[in-house]
Amino acid sequence: MSKIKVELPDQVDSDIQRLVEQGEFLNRDQAVEDLLSRGISAYNTTTEESETEMDDDMFGQTAAEQQDPALRDDDEFGF
Repeated sequence: MSKIKVELPDQVDSDIQRLVEQGEFLNRDQAVEDLLSRGISAYNTTTEESETEMDDDMFGQTAAEQQDPALRDDDEFGF
């Protein structure tokens, strides 16, 4: 595990200490590790690939490629 040294604003330091005292975390190290992990996870919610794939699926068809569901030949019913 890597070790880093950071300087935190007084308010953030107080918030972390309060969370530890309230029993949200066992200790300060666990609090900092968990809060950093959550922040990174929230920041990296999607990748560029998944955004590109979604755009292609939603908007990649031209008007000529789109098909009227009423004109489909299959016998499956979808709801």
